Amino acid sequence: MLAKPNRLTRGSDYKATVRRGARCAGTHAVTYVGSVDEDGPARFGFIVSKQVGSAVTRNTVRRRLKAVCAEALPSVRGGASVVIRALPSSATADYASLRSDVLRCLQRKAFV
Repeated sequence: MLAKPNRLTRGSDYKATVRRGARCAGTHAVTYVGSVDEDGPARFGFIVSKQVGSAVTRNTVRRRLKAVCAEALPSVRGGASVVIRALPSSATADYASLRSDVLRCLQRKAFV
């Protein structure tokens, strides 16, 4: 679980990160990394649309993405805002492939 300071909560933050952030596409997710505040903590947001599946499937994918980001949080540079958009293939992906997909993008764009 990500703590409140590590979550994107406003729609304008999501929009700014997706529009102006660096994009990295993977098999199961698209990761956008933007930088807002160098002094603040890294913040994460997740977009899991109805194309991914039913509510149960979407929540499962969201929980998996949160777990991956919580694990990677100490390595992500401070002030980074990260939005991860799940693709429909993430519904059938196992945790290990989803994790490797997201971590690869985070290493390229957001790690210290």
